[in-house]
Amino acid sequence: MILEELNKAQKEAVTLGASHALVLAGAGSGKTKVLASRLSWLLDTNQTAISSILAVTFTNKAAREMISRVLKMVNIDIRGLWIGTFHGLCHRMLRIHSNEINLSKNFQIIDISDQISLIKQIIKGNNINDLKYQPKDFQRFINSQKENGVRFIDVDINRNHNRYLLDFYKLYEDYCFTHDLVDFSELLLRCYELLKNNDDIRRHYNDKFAHILIDEFQDTNKLQYKWINLIAGKQTSVFAVGDDDQSIYAFRGADIDNMSSFEKTYAKGSVIRLEQNYRSFGNILGAANSLIKYNKGRLGKTLWTEQGKGDPIRVVESSSDIAEAYWLVEEIRGLIRKGVSASDIAVLYRSNMQSRVIEHALFSSNIPYTVYGGLRFFERQEVKHALAYLRLILNPNDDNAWLRVVNFPPRGIGIRTIENHLEIAKSNNLSLMDSAKHVSGRGGVNISLFASLIDDLIINSNKLTLPELIEYTIDRSGLSLYYKSDKDLYDRLENLKELITAATVFSIEEKYDSTPACSFSVNAQVEEEIITTPLIAFLSNASLEASENISVNNNSSVQLMTVHASKGLEFRIVFITGAEEGLFPHENSISEDSGLEEERRLMYVAITRAEERLYISMANSRMLRGQVRYPSRSRFLNEIDANHIQWSKSGGVYDNYPSRSFKDGPNISYNKSSKNTLINIDCNVSSNKGLIVNDKLFLVGQSVNHGRFGEGVIVRLIGSGNSTQAQVNFQKHGMKTLALSVAKLDIKE
Repeated sequence: MILEELNKAQKEAVTLGASHALVLAGAGSGKTKVLASRLSWLLDTNQTAISSILAVTFTNKAAREMISRVLKMVNIDIRGLWIGTFHGLCHRMLRIHSNEINLSKNFQIIDISDQISLIKQIIKGNNINDLKYQPKDFQRFINSQKENGVRFIDVDINRNHNRYLLDFYKLYEDYCFTHDLVDFSELLLRCYELLKNNDDIRRHYNDKFAHILIDEFQDTNKLQYKWINLIAGKQTSVFAVGDDDQSIYAFRGADIDNMSSFEKTYAKGSVIRLEQNYRSFGNILGAANSLIKYNKGRLGKTLWTEQGKGDPIRVVESSSDIAEAYWLVEEIRGLIRKGVSASDIAVLYRSNMQSRVIEHALFSSNIPYTVYGGLRFFERQEVKHALAYLRLILNPNDDNAWLRVVNFPPRGIGIRTIENHLEIAKSNNLSLMDSAKHVSGRGGVNISLFASLIDDLIINSNKLTLPELIEYTIDRSGLSLYYKSDKDLYDRLENLKELITAATVFSIEEKYDSTPACSFSVNAQVEEEIITTPLIAFLSNASLEASENISVNNNSSVQLMTVHASKGLEFRIVFITGAEEGLFPHENSISEDSGLEEERRLMYVAITRAEERLYISMANSRMLRGQVRYPSRSRFLNEIDANHIQWSKSGGVYDNYPSRSFKDGPNISYNKSSKNTLINIDCNVSSNKGLIVNDKLFLVGQSVNHGRFGEGVIVRLIGSGNSTQAQVNFQKHGMKTLALSVAKLDIKE
């Protein structure tokens, strides 16, 4: 049964003996099927025990899908299987061995947004005022060092690193160590250090895992590869599946050289190529093959299919980005009339800033759409608030969580009181919880009441189940009442109720896949048990889940997304927009061979998302960052074999749509009932042309952001020079007239 539906190459990979192998899996070649079948075959043929397999995926969703497939193939209890993401597996290992790495059993994981909040807190608490660096700069530097396995003390100060960055890295490390906080990069680094510095633990896992299966190997970074090298013993078989042609995450630290290094060090020539594609028609694959061959140093493969050539790729040239958007709309409308579901259509773009024009055109034409990549559940503000209260139950000295909710819902604690509180805590070397009673004034009384609230939650946490505790926390904290009081916030209240549901489901799953707690003694066999509580496990899971992409919306709407977000997805019809030099390939990548090759891989990924039909469009003029550009066609279009392409111009009615100069200004209205920001622009009414104020070009119809009023759209420009005013329709505050020389309006890209 396991081998029945496999082709020759897939079967060769699945039934490989106990040896290392690199499986070069092209797009749509059945990669997930091969991994699941390999795992099932190892178990079904008694090649190894379930507890001797380590399976590494890049998302929890992929892990769940693999488990689901395995359970359909073999009837076996899989509770002993180690399967999950790098972060998830390292988290599991650190929980087991927390004593060996100077972490308390209650250490907490902070996700990317929590990390930024913490960095801002450290900046403020240490009076750091260097305009050269933003919080994200510090975050990027810290994570980059950790992902290369480098602690503060090991950073080479002679390698163009500003001393400011190094000093901040130390402040950040000291804070996290003191407060038992672990960020995502730290999970990997701590686990790597655990294996590197403890021979007994490392030998235990070397002996334990007879087979290691790794998915999406092209996306591994240097530290992940080092971790694999440590955990794989002399008798361990490492089965790595990946595609060097789909390596598009260098900006996240992914190292494409890991593929060739693995091939030389482990596989040693044992490379199995999965080249038969089950997704796309021949012209689509021919275009992808002819494009990617321009990259140097590839391991090499050629995709093919038995499905026939299909339609040629339509490459369409438009006069402007607006004309491009309306051509796209008319083409989508025609497809829908022919019976294609809107959800089978994807519009891809290289940069998020391209989406606004496309969204407007779709909205104006009453075509439903969904922007893929919105906030994940555990990243939503109201959920983060609830999680902060739960973190304080676990660790009342978590200053980051304290600052998030000490005055939310509002309880009469002003900024000055909080600043005074921070100063008292710092000068007495206390946590905010421990220093709460030392704050004077009315605000101090309210802080003391907040501390009492946390004490009450801690006391009740010992009496309630996890779902009951979360429900009690939401009610007792005032979150429930706060969101009930405003009908516009009803969705947020629903999300809090969903958090209780998530906890209920999690509790059920944990009972099925529970892992007992840990004891470890040198020179004795490691007992893989984890000392934990439902709350610790749930908060850890929430942090890990927050790092993942949301799934595609299954309702009948066109899917909009960046090319990066599209990786791993497939659609019946795909539109790739903005195929222009400086945009795709991006201007930041053109000057370097490695950057240009990654852009080419990105285009390769975009092309291979399409199943039946592919469109690629470009515009002769495009508004970017407030300026009209006149780009040339992308070099990638010239690299695709002409035999697979049908060239055309949008022409006719599309070029009659207004260009970016907006000779006639638009009327703008918002659809406030939509979860997306949808703007309706009528470009047929008279208004003013664009004006330059303070070296910024302002245009009617332009999206802007104001520090107080939030997001809005310029409806009208009045006057000239320093006296210019803009009428802006803000989403939450309605129409406002602002003096552009004074108002700090940021132009949204």
